[in-house]
Amino acid sequence: MAVPKRIRDYEGRYSFVDGIPFKLPVSATDSPALMAAFPCNYDAALKLMPGNELFPVRLPNGKAVFIVTIINYVHTTIGKYIEYSLAVACTHGPKPAPRLLPALFQKFFKTGQFILDLPVSTEISVKGGKGIWGMPKHKANLDFIVTDTVVSSQYEKDGQFAFRIEMDRPKRASIHLNIGSINYSHFRNMLMASYIYFDSKAGINLMSKAQARLYLGDHPKVARLHTLNIEPKALFTAFLPSSHGVLDDHFECWFVTYKTPETDTSEGLSSVFGLENKEEWLPAPSITDFQRYKL
Repeated sequence: MAVPKRIRDYEGRYSFVDGIPFKLPVSATDSPALMAAFPCNYDAALKLMPGNELFPVRLPNGKAVFIVTIINYVHTTIGKYIEYSLAVACTHGPKPAPRLLPALFQKFFKTGQFILDLPVSTEISVKGGKGIWGMPKHKANLDFIVTDTVVSSQYEKDGQFAFRIEMDRPKRASIHLNIGSINYSHFRNMLMASYIYFDSKAGINLMSKAQARLYLGDHPKVARLHTLNIEPKALFTAFLPSSHGVLDDHFECWFVTYKTPETDTSEGLSSVFGLENKEEWLPAPSITDFQRYKL
């Protein structure tokens, strides 16, 4: 999916939102990334969907899909940072989509992912991502390590272990990906949808060749993930040595509705009040006794 011409026409222009200056389009270059998908419990995933028009994608065996996407943004319009997405594949519409079809007809079913947790490295990324696009960003201790054989990334916060993934690095990155993706999130008690476009060469391993290890900690930020019964055998793994991404300036939002009056809501605008354009990172993760958290 190519970047819309409307976005490409912004080249060389500038914007200024909530005190954050942007050179348009909002983009990232030369940024390595990893992706991996794992089966998880469908009914548990459905309970985490806000409102009544978001549904997990269902595999032929009835399972839902848990997705890990971690991007080491090396060059962006707001500096360098790591983004650590933990999500569930989903569709948007009045009813659940048939099995398999959301992967083939993504635009029709508005296939994307609902973000459960989204730690990042810098405060300016939290301020922009949450305040403008409604992404549930928060600052945490993160790393992104690439060797000749393994790609790994660890997430800690407040001195507690939260999450870690290790995946065998594909032998070559020869598959050209030119794709768009929808990120759904829950902010201000509204369902938010933002759009991103990637153009990159990727190495992809499927099924038996998709070797990855997951470690799920006990930090409150990842408590919901324990309910998903995530299976440790990956459906696929992918490594993008040098991705290029463009974030759309357009986003959508819908009221989250309930059958009865509701007072327990998601984070609101108060969570971004006082945030500054700081690019400093927290120290790198340091917890080494993560083996006890292996799935």
